[in-house]
Order: sequence, then C-alpha cells, then structure tokens
Amino acid sequence: MRSDRKNPGVTSDVSDQPAPRGNQPRAMSRWLIQKLYAGAGRPPARLSLWDGTAVGVPARDALAHLRIHNRGTLMRLLAHPDLYFGEAYMSGDLEIQGDLVGLLEAVYRARAPSRGKGVRSRFADGLLRRQRNTLDGSRRNIHHHYDLGNDFYQLWLDHEAMQYTCAYFPQADATLEEAQVAKLDHVCRKLQLQPGDTVVEAGCGWGGLARHMARHYGVRVRAFNISREQLQFAREKARAEGLEGRVEYIEDDYRNVSGDCDVFVSVGMLEHVGTEHYPEMAEAIDRVLKPDGRGLIHSIGRNRAVGPMNAWIERRIFPGAYPPSLREMLGIFEHRDFSVLDVENLRLHYAATLRHWLQRYEQNVGRVREMFDDRFVRAWRLYLCGSIAAFNTGQLQLFQVVFNRATCNELPPIREHVYCAGHRG
Repeated sequence: MRSDRKNPGVTSDVSDQPAPRGNQPRAMSRWLIQKLYAGAGRPPARLSLWDGTAVGVPARDALAHLRIHNRGTLMRLLAHPDLYFGEAYMSGDLEIQGDLVGLLEAVYRARAPSRGKGVRSRFADGLLRRQRNTLDGSRRNIHHHYDLGNDFYQLWLDHEAMQYTCAYFPQADATLEEAQVAKLDHVCRKLQLQPGDTVVEAGCGWGGLARHMARHYGVRVRAFNISREQLQFAREKARAEGLEGRVEYIEDDYRNVSGDCDVFVSVGMLEHVGTEHYPEMAEAIDRVLKPDGRGLIHSIGRNRAVGPMNAWIERRIFPGAYPPSLREMLGIFEHRDFSVLDVENLRLHYAATLRHWLQRYEQNVGRVREMFDDRFVRAWRLYLCGSIAAFNTGQLQLFQVVFNRATCNELPPIREHVYCAGHRG
C-alpha cells in the first residue's frame, strides 16, 4: 500500500511497480479508478472495484465506501459521471456505505461550478436534454414527478399543510409542521394580505398555501395547477375545511391564469418554467395584476447561470427543471416593468427542511419499497441526500422575490410587517 504524493493520507491498494504481463487487466482497472477518483476531486472516501482494486483514504478515515461491481459501470461513470452516478446507485451496480450526504458535499465542494464541464459531459448533456416546458411538455414533466401518488408524499411531508417547498425555521428546533406554517405566514406577511384581497396562485401544489391564506387572512384565492393528483387532494381538503367558497382550484397552466387580482403568488413553480418561457410568465402576471397589485415568487435558484440541471436529476426526478440565477429570475420583472421590493435567500432553511424530509423518508422506506421497488427507494434517497448537500454547499439557493407595479406607491415605510412574529392580517 502506498501514500498518494498529491494527497497525503490517500492510499492505493495496488503497487506502483509495473504490472506483470498477466496482470494487465488489474493495472488498467487501477488506472481507471484513479482517474475516476481524481475527477471527483479526491473526496475523503474509499473507492473499490470488483477485483479488489481500491483507492482513497483508509477505511477508518472514510466518510463513505463506494464499491463498483462491474467494468461497464466503471466505464459509464468515467464517460458521464453526472448521469451514471445516479443510474449506477439506483441499479445497485454502485454500492455506497457510510455518510452519503457528507460524501456528496465533499464532491460538490471539490467540483465547484467555476471548473465547468468537460467536452464529453457537455456533449452528453446536449444529447440527453431537455424536456421542453411547452403546454404539453409541462403536463408530462409535472405528471412524472408530482403524480406519483398522494399516499407517497404523505409519508414524509408535513401533516399540517402538505408543503413540498422550503420551510421557514424561526427557531432551529421547530418541528417540520411548525416550520411549514411559519413559511406560509412569512409569505403572507411579505404580501401584506388584507381581508377581501383577491389572490391568483400559480402552481399551488396540494393547496396548503391557498387554504392558509383564505382561512387566516380572509382572502379569496384562484389557484392554478396541472397535477391532477394534487388538485384532487386540494379540493377534498378545501371541502372538508369549509373553504370551497373562498378557494377555487383550477386545472390549468400558469400561462392561462385569469381574473383580476390584488396579489399574485407562486411558490416552488418557477423551477419548472424554463427561462425561455419567462416572457410568458411575465405576460400572465401583467394580465391579472391590478394597478396597485403586488406579488411574490419563491424559487430554487443558483448563484450563476451554469447551464442545465444535473443530468440524472433531469432524467429521473425533475424533467424540464431549471433553477435560475437571480439575474435570470429578475428578467421576469424587467419584461413588464415591475419593481422588485425585496429579495431574501433561504438556502439553509431548505437544507433543514430536507433533513426533516429525509428522516421521515427513511422511517417509511419499507412502505416506499412496497409502493414501488428498490430502485425507486435508492433514487429518492440519492435525490434527497444530494439536495441537502447542494443547499449546504451553496450549489443551490432559495430565492423569495417580492415585487409590485412600478407606478404603485403604496409601500410600507419599514419592514416590520415581514418579521413581526404572530402577525396575521
């Protein structure tokens, strides 16, 4: 066993001496696995092959131990790791034992966006992408993720409002339910909701925000969504809570929103729009918002416009998704001369939200396996762990942007309304 000169403490289980003629396959395996390990940024992990070849830190110091079970998997990981890391983990051809979140954080930090992508990865991205968010394409993309079944999401989302978006933790020890209700109030206070206001919501999920606004702030909401599973749940909840006359759930695309409103809000939908459709988003807001109206868009984002999403995430989890940079996101408001009033980044709140989701997911993993299969279990574990790592390392951000008409002067003189705990209406 030797110490790697470039990274003290990193070892290889194969000698540097030239391999005997009969050991050429093992020598090639060693060269390939070292190349893969270097490409991942030499994380504090141990990586081994089916033939016993291994590189990385000693087992006692490793965050995780990765085992590649066949040569085909190794070659695919070398060709396009962003896609085939997830594919191999799903199939079981790549086995990972240890701290998956910590491992991914180490890799993300080592492979910072400034390094860019190699020619092969960019070429593969071009072949694989994208699932366009046209009217029909958006329905297909949303169905792929959100219509997996309400029973599945109820296993690990909060029970109070069924929120599949970033929660807000006024205190670090808040429960998931408390943090999601706090997020709803945080949004409502930013929007300065008043009894009698009319609200248009684009992309309402399971309808929790619309019901919260109607129940606690005395507004009327028209909420648009194209996920039938979510809408069925939302309508049943509204009926059960006696809110049918104040909340209307409409199966339609954001591009078809209608009716004048005092407030426009969209939480967790912009990621599914795509920058090429931002002018249509701006036109839809402009069409419905009254002259003195205000709005809020809440979206996962990135620090820089670094191209499409991770290839595996797009293929298996979120087809058509694109988290914008703040500069790209602000283009929506420039298209129709809206004024940006407030920008807040809740990145670490999303990391905390995801830790709650992952814990609940793992507690219910047996039920998930019964609903789907082992491949699905591993895919969603990787997605949740990868998301935690991405928010912790700054690969992903969470932007809330408040805006109004450029000619509107009805502005609060101070921001007390945003952070006044317990204030409703």
